Amino acid sequence: MLTTLVAASSINGSPIAGSSIPEQYAHFPALIASLNGASAVLLLAGRALIARGRMAAHRASMIGAVVASALFLACYLYFHAHVGEIHFLGQGGWRTIYFLVLYPHVTLAIVIVPMILITLSRGLKARYPQHRAIARWTWPLWMYVSVTGVLVYFMLYQWFPHS
Repeated sequence: MLTTLVAASSINGSPIAGSSIPEQYAHFPALIASLNGASAVLLLAGRALIARGRMAAHRASMIGAVVASALFLACYLYFHAHVGEIHFLGQGGWRTIYFLVLYPHVTLAIVIVPMILITLSRGLKARYPQHRAIARWTWPLWMYVSVTGVLVYFMLYQWFPHS
């Protein structure tokens, strides 16, 4: 998946051709989207594994999703601390769609962090009834944030790139 997103972001030999993003940071958007995508894939795998009763594999998959999300957050914060805000260049209805995706994405991304930590903690401590109770809420919100993160990447850097 990482290779696909990095390849998709390559235009004319540079990671984001014609963008206002300094060259040394140009690979970050694809990396960030790839980490979101990896998290979504691991979340799907984790859910399928626990449905089949494969607890150890579920645990490994979900820890992988936490690691991918933590790496995403570190890269996202580093990128925006050095590059600043990136403005959406789409117009008309696309602008409306972008913000309809972005606002709940950002809001839920903030809300989901403590939920992930609580869910992870309860699972690792084998407090399974409490783990399941919050995981029912955590999983769909986390999946939404991961998938819409990739969508935001495509809207910002692929479909309406900075030129």
